[in-house]
Amino acid sequence: MAEFVTLEQQDGVRMPWNVIPGTKQEASNSVIPVSIFYTPLKPLSSNPNSPPLLPYSPLRCRSCRSILNPFSVVDFAAKIWVCAFCFNRNHFPTHYASISDDNLPAELFPQYTTVEYESPSENPNPRNPNSSVCLFVVDTCMIEEEIGYLKLALAQALELLPEESMVGLITFGSFVNVHELGFGGGVPKSFVFKGGKEITKEQVIEQLGFFGKKPKPVTGVVAGVRDGLSAESITRFLLPVSECEFVLNSLLEELQKDPWGVAADERATRCTGTALSIAAHLLGACVPGQGARIMGFVGGPSTEGPGAIVSKNLSEPIRSHKDLDKDAVPHYHKAVKFYEGLSKQLVHQGHVLDLFACALDQVGVAELKVAVEKTGGLVVLAESFGHSVFKDSLKRVFQTGEYDLGPASNGIFEVNCSRDLKVQGIIGPCASLEKKSLLCSETVIGQGNTSAWKMCGLDKATTLCLFFDIAKKDNPDAIGEATSNQFYLQFLTYYQHHSGRMRLRVTTLSRRWVAGPGSTQDLVAGFDQEAAAVTMARLVSFKMENEAEFDPIRWLDRSLIRLCSRFGEYQKDSSNSFSLSPRLSIFPQFIFHLRRSQFVQVFNNSPDETAYFRMILNRENVTNSVVMLQPSLISYSFHSAAEPALLDVASVSPDRILLLDAYFTVVIFHGATVAQWRKEGYQTMPEHKTFAELLQAPRDDADGLIKERFPVPRLVICDQYGSQARFLLAKLNPSATYNSSNAPPGGDVIFTDDVSFEVFLNHLQRLAVQ
Repeated sequence: MAEFVTLEQQDGVRMPWNVIPGTKQEASNSVIPVSIFYTPLKPLSSNPNSPPLLPYSPLRCRSCRSILNPFSVVDFAAKIWVCAFCFNRNHFPTHYASISDDNLPAELFPQYTTVEYESPSENPNPRNPNSSVCLFVVDTCMIEEEIGYLKLALAQALELLPEESMVGLITFGSFVNVHELGFGGGVPKSFVFKGGKEITKEQVIEQLGFFGKKPKPVTGVVAGVRDGLSAESITRFLLPVSECEFVLNSLLEELQKDPWGVAADERATRCTGTALSIAAHLLGACVPGQGARIMGFVGGPSTEGPGAIVSKNLSEPIRSHKDLDKDAVPHYHKAVKFYEGLSKQLVHQGHVLDLFACALDQVGVAELKVAVEKTGGLVVLAESFGHSVFKDSLKRVFQTGEYDLGPASNGIFEVNCSRDLKVQGIIGPCASLEKKSLLCSETVIGQGNTSAWKMCGLDKATTLCLFFDIAKKDNPDAIGEATSNQFYLQFLTYYQHHSGRMRLRVTTLSRRWVAGPGSTQDLVAGFDQEAAAVTMARLVSFKMENEAEFDPIRWLDRSLIRLCSRFGEYQKDSSNSFSLSPRLSIFPQFIFHLRRSQFVQVFNNSPDETAYFRMILNRENVTNSVVMLQPSLISYSFHSAAEPALLDVASVSPDRILLLDAYFTVVIFHGATVAQWRKEGYQTMPEHKTFAELLQAPRDDADGLIKERFPVPRLVICDQYGSQARFLLAKLNPSATYNSSNAPPGGDVIFTDDVSFEVFLNHLQRLAVQ
């Protein structure tokens, strides 16, 4: 798998099939879809061959608009290049006159398959690099303690924001308050909107008095300074941090719990949907097309106005997975429809919605998912605003330096590919721009029917999963010809860098087709098990959300059986003869853990939690996603240095410490003996220094993991037989359960009726050889 990681460092690309099935039938028989994981802003500095930033405009093909790349055929004498996608002949412009075999421009260097352009002509007067816009939308229907935690976190966030960044503040409870920050030394003022009804952009513009006594333009959309909105009226609500820090801190300090009383048998009146809608209208009027974020801080379920997920009456429970399956959800579809409308508005304006949901109850992440995901927003789910998961994640959003998120805005992502490939769609944080072309497949997966997508917000970890259809139906023998077995793909990401300048990143890939009798070995040689497992995880999550009566376990099992029948080596009906190539041998294990993961097993998770887990899965790269599916386990003991351990209950031992990294949680698990020694305080005695070091080692490793991850994972420190040991045991392979006779002495057993991996594998072998 190391060679696939090396390829990823060069281009930010991982593919389940690095050699592609050559016909439609071959692709169907290969079970795992032809797909690509692409991280558009992956830092290329980790790659020693990374190209310099090119300070000029790219050369485009006149016919298909693809960009000059190392796979283009160049005629130096005639100063002509042939496009690898449409075979059109293009003349080089005059400033390429000195081009020769020994004098190549950077974009033709064979090793520079990914290059980045920053053209001065497209950045005549770039905006101030740090003048991003943050609009805080703050829930006040919480207990005083929670409001106190949130005020503290927001004050810290303000300190981390660059001084030129523009900020605004909206608070909401029963009503929505839009706070005027630039009130010119008078009394602080806020504009109040009723939370129970939908409010249009025109009403917001009128009530906030954007035009004062001047007449409002009769036609056209009111958007920003260019449409007659004065800069003064915008700076009443959005001001640079340097100018409004004192005012904003005073407002935050005085923030009170929502004053409207709540009856004992009712929930608080909270109008989340109305507040987010007003925030979108405000940004749409003031800063359209400029990188801006709405940061929603929500502490409970929305009960009022559009987007409400439950009624105020406490006797009505919040929807569960069972209710969704039975369609017994009176508010759900209406709320999702409202947030779909909001997402379209935000995508059109180029703005991002981030959600920080901190409550013991559900807040409506499942309904908000569409708006957060389509705008490329960040999402954090925690139990309280005082929890380190929220506090540290919020700091990471604004942090600069080694572990910053590297945020960018206003992205447009386009795909170009050889004729015989068709794009089915993307599963990931983007929105379709509905640019229909000959590249679009009739089958749609995710955001499809287009070859261009909008990415309002993206960062250096954002990863898209593209699905492709093989359009070739002709006979496989034609593919053997050397001329026709290469195909090409080009990804264009046009985005606003955090320096304020527009950039274009171009990645061009070449892979080969195989088909016919001898193709199996080639396909297996190019199979990336990790990328394949993550493809199946994204696809099964998508199908569970969008297909009625879909049975995920059955679909995964049937896919795995078909894959093993196709690529395994065996004698018919003899399960003992079955074997898999090392290139495929770990894949069944990934699928076993995927079947048990929180993406497929929704039992014991609320719809909000499930939506949260899937949103993170859909934006993370392959390496991180694999940890979500199959956590890593490291063992620490006196007998050996830290070493990887099997993700199995047999790894539990009284004299070991285990470190489980399950992505969302990091668990440090002390065996019974270690826990006993710790409680007796041996680590504080100088003669037991090695024991103190043994206790510290997993803590240091856990801190390293937490430091580089977003959202920050929850750290759980627990002891064998303690109540929180469940965080570890739930992830382990149940090779010893309460009704098995092979429980190890001093080890643990798992109280479950789930089958173990061994039983799963035996069944798989039996069915694959039939």
